[in-house]
Amino acid sequence: MNEPGAKPVKKARGLRRRHVLIGAGAAAGGLAITRALGLYNLGDLSSLPGQTQAPTAAGVDWISPLDKPEAQVAHLLRRTTFGATPAEYQQSVKDGFKKTVDRLVETKAAEPPALAGADDATQEKPIKPQELIGWWLDWMLRTPTPFAERMTFFWHGHFTSDFRKVNLQTPYIYWQNLTWRQMALGNLHDMLYQVTIDPGMLRYLDLGTSTGKSPNENYSRELMELFTMGVGTFTEDDVRNGAKALSGWREPVTKAMYDALIARAQQQGRPGPRNVTPDVVKTGVFEQQRAYVGAVKFLGEARQWDTRSALEKILTQDSVAPFIVTKVLSEFVTDQPADAYVKRLADGFRRSLYDVKSLMRDVFMSPEFLAPANYRALVKSPTELMVHIAKALETPALARAIGLSGQGMGQLLFDPPEVGGWPSNASWISSNNVLARVNFAQATLTGLPRIPAFKDAHTVHLDGVVSPATAQLLNSSPDDATRWLILLASPEFQLK
Repeated sequence: MNEPGAKPVKKARGLRRRHVLIGAGAAAGGLAITRALGLYNLGDLSSLPGQTQAPTAAGVDWISPLDKPEAQVAHLLRRTTFGATPAEYQQSVKDGFKKTVDRLVETKAAEPPALAGADDATQEKPIKPQELIGWWLDWMLRTPTPFAERMTFFWHGHFTSDFRKVNLQTPYIYWQNLTWRQMALGNLHDMLYQVTIDPGMLRYLDLGTSTGKSPNENYSRELMELFTMGVGTFTEDDVRNGAKALSGWREPVTKAMYDALIARAQQQGRPGPRNVTPDVVKTGVFEQQRAYVGAVKFLGEARQWDTRSALEKILTQDSVAPFIVTKVLSEFVTDQPADAYVKRLADGFRRSLYDVKSLMRDVFMSPEFLAPANYRALVKSPTELMVHIAKALETPALARAIGLSGQGMGQLLFDPPEVGGWPSNASWISSNNVLARVNFAQATLTGLPRIPAFKDAHTVHLDGVVSPATAQLLNSSPDDATRWLILLASPEFQLK
């Protein structure tokens, strides 16, 4: 497998630098004025090889094809599965929109193969960052349940942790990924508890060092502000008392970590620690003697709290449902959801007792999901873009190359820039990272031993709806390699 920038196995014939530069300029300009571009509908592009004249303009804005069943399905797949392979697209079109929604939402998440050595990570044998990243990306490309993986990616950006603070000398960040997948379509009650006692989260937001005598407020604050309720919905007293209510947890010690600790002590000629023993769980361990004892007032109610009761108190707040729904809609529908839309789905979310699966079905079956205004209304993150490129080219072996390119585009998996998670939509677009996107497409194509036939790629991946600039470049391209580059670097492909 070739990494971006590596010497290609076989140069893709017809891949011209001028097309790369034109593609980069078109992407940067197109994304800046998305709503002002006129688009052309190319139909089946049957005359592509020799055609140089662009088709006739059909309008002055994006032409939404979402009145067509096949476009509805393609729109759904772009939003829910990191894009689709040609075979996935054809099967979903055959099934139809509703049946595809049913399959995506109802199919239980497939578990990835174990990452070798991750469960036994220690100071002496840490997990290697690129192996962890490549392991997840490989599963994104190969999983038979791509929506579950897309939801794992969503929660990864919502309930954030990073491998730098969590530390790869433990299995915690690896375990967290497995947990987020298992709970991805569960209910928010169980989800919040699993998030709170997750070893990676215990370390990332310091709850694992929080005691009743010395409560740490970091997790209490972010739990309410960024994970459940939003800014301005609680007081500083709630933060302080929430920290007391949640105290008492510590990180687990694996057998490998314990053995390494004993071995280091022996090497240094000192006895091993007497108060440490291996734990058999992959969650935090609660120790009552470390917890806060006594009544405190939290979110308007004074009582003796524990972790479960404090989390349940949060879920009684009116702000929770609209906060989560707004985050979901911004990720899957539109970055500016209408208040009435949020309220309608939030009401249903509460009635379902915070069932995420029910919420996601309501989102995809809502009229707004297929509204013309929401067609290509979101920008693909770097991970979504690169995984879609690999799926479009039917090249799952690109996982490591995607991992190596992520940091240059601003998205290194397991390493979000802040506790608020990843940027979104237009925040991903700048002259530098657009050029990085184009360069990734070029490097990928030049590294392939065989360029797949273009055929109807413009229909599968772009609904046959492209801008005048993209139409002209595609129609004047001399071969499939150049057509693929223009498609993958186009403004339209950056959107979902």
